[in-house]
Amino acid sequence: MRSKLLKVALAALLIPATNLVSAETKPAAMKLSNNVVKIGVLTDMSGVYSDLGGQGAVTAVQMAIDDFKAEYKPKFNIEMVYADHQNKADVGSNKVREWYDTEGVDMVTDLLNSGVSLAVGKVTQEKKRIAIFVGSGSTRLTDQDCTPNTIHYAYDTYALANVAGKAIVKNGGDSWFFLTADYAFGHSLEKDTADVVKANGGKVLGSVRHPLNASDFSSYLLQAQASKSKIIGLANAGGDTINAIKAASEFGITKNQQLAGLLMFITDIHALGLQTTQGMLLTSGFYWDKDDETRKFSKRFFDKTKRNPTMVQAGDYSAVTTYLKAVMAAGTDEAAAVMAKMKSTPINDFFARNGKIRENGRMIHDMYLMQVKKPSESKYPWDYYEIKSVVSGEDAFQPLSASQCPLVKK
Repeated sequence: MRSKLLKVALAALLIPATNLVSAETKPAAMKLSNNVVKIGVLTDMSGVYSDLGGQGAVTAVQMAIDDFKAEYKPKFNIEMVYADHQNKADVGSNKVREWYDTEGVDMVTDLLNSGVSLAVGKVTQEKKRIAIFVGSGSTRLTDQDCTPNTIHYAYDTYALANVAGKAIVKNGGDSWFFLTADYAFGHSLEKDTADVVKANGGKVLGSVRHPLNASDFSSYLLQAQASKSKIIGLANAGGDTINAIKAASEFGITKNQQLAGLLMFITDIHALGLQTTQGMLLTSGFYWDKDDETRKFSKRFFDKTKRNPTMVQAGDYSAVTTYLKAVMAAGTDEAAAVMAKMKSTPINDFFARNGKIRENGRMIHDMYLMQVKKPSESKYPWDYYEIKSVVSGEDAFQPLSASQCPLVKK
């Protein structure tokens, strides 16, 4: 009897010990808010920047989600919502606040407009979520307005100016007049380019500012023409850049002065044609026809949208994939843990070469100096660029030593 009782007691002691070992060796379950990872795409669906992001951004993000599910087979749900910020900071910040408060959105991306991004960054920090700015350009996002919860992904005005602006001055374009979009992005692009022009021995003869989505560029271009500058720097983007270039061509300004599109996208070249844009130098972080990887993604994107992806749309895909990998690695969608994973993990994919996220939230990666081909040099549809040089992320983007971000340890 005593022997039987002893066996029962020993068995009772062993059961919890066995369960404890099993629990310790079993991988921890994902800790997710609402048991889902929810991504918001806030973009310009119908305005001046809709070709750069817009529906193409939504498509790229959905592709990233679908590809992540197929490759990694996550044990959690991933959902997407999207909205049009109409290029208005109050509309964008209100929509993001609603997403965070009532819809459980964990991360917001694309953004496009720097004014919207600055407003969204404040809400994101307050709500302890994550925003990845892909289409916005202002360096304020990683300088004085940086936050622990935001990342600036594809490009910024410093890199745009530093790569193409420097090349244009060295090629003889040493006197400039700026045509500038009158909000945070345009101001930043003009300043950064003017600094590069002066640092390389050039001079700035003046500037004029126009409203976003300007309907008539004639008065602005006449001021640029009167300056007799060699270069008219277009510190704008999207539809504004396209319309400014068309108007300059119609007025005959390009016969005596060269236009510098400081932020141009493949869709802009497609809309304007090579006859109008041939020879222009520009900066980009992505070209669909660079190599087999970029062509593979771009063909899939083209099949869905009937156009090749912009730097923003390709960047959206990369940003979302980077985020989802970090969520899986961190085992949670809690913002601080995910941000730590993203900042500690190198990024190398079809979009970003030699990518890494600095402490100020700036994702640095290789950038490219492009020259638009002559019509006779283009061999097939969308064959628009020649890559003139590759500039490393360390050389293209603002050095950390110059950063005004309080997160940067000096």
